[in-house]
Amino acid sequence: MARAKTHDETHFISRVGWLRAAVLGANDGIVSTASLVLGVAAASEGKAPILVAGVAAWVAGAMSMAAGEYVSVSSQLDTEKAAIAQEKRELRDDGEAELEELTRIYRDRGLDPVLARQVAEQLTEHDALGAHARDELGLSEATAAKPTEAAITSALTFSAGALAPLAVVLVSPLSWLPWTVSLASLAYLAVLGALGAWTGGARMLRPVIRVTFWGAAAMAATAAVGKLFDTAVS
Repeated sequence: MARAKTHDETHFISRVGWLRAAVLGANDGIVSTASLVLGVAAASEGKAPILVAGVAAWVAGAMSMAAGEYVSVSSQLDTEKAAIAQEKRELRDDGEAELEELTRIYRDRGLDPVLARQVAEQLTEHDALGAHARDELGLSEATAAKPTEAAITSALTFSAGALAPLAVVLVSPLSWLPWTVSLASLAYLAVLGALGAWTGGARMLRPVIRVTFWGAAAMAATAAVGKLFDTAVS
């Protein structure tokens, strides 16, 4: 007798939490550090001030990203917990109204009234809070807020992004530095956009164009500020 084939599926939505933080962190690390380096380079006569500014941008940015992600995702988690607590109270105080609400949700999604009621009753009996969290509030394990994961991911990926333009500063002659940092950073951003799209199961072209365009705009603006002031830093 033939053995039934196993149907394997990979759902990229499970990666949305850490992937968002990773792409944001690496993108910020590349763009902010490269932009600051270009701005200082436009008004500098030596590498030392450029490196100091770049390292300061790296350290401050990594800490800022970690703190910002932790605070913002913690706020999201607090909101989710408050919504779950409210749902618990409503289930305790008026279970029948909550059952009707769940029935209406399934009916609106296309089930006939009798089947919608049966599904609502069975899910309520199995896990009422879980059913309401998922189908009424739109909360699930895959998309749940994870503050610590987001903070660590952002700090590490920011550092990886920031070190990329700094490495170019170390090896590039000062006279070529604006061009080498700009071109290398745009290449890093293109790779980042492609990698983020591939990891998330999306098409690559649009993310690559998006990150390189805004990266180029940020670096051009910061370089223009350095040229505008045109004060030599030694």
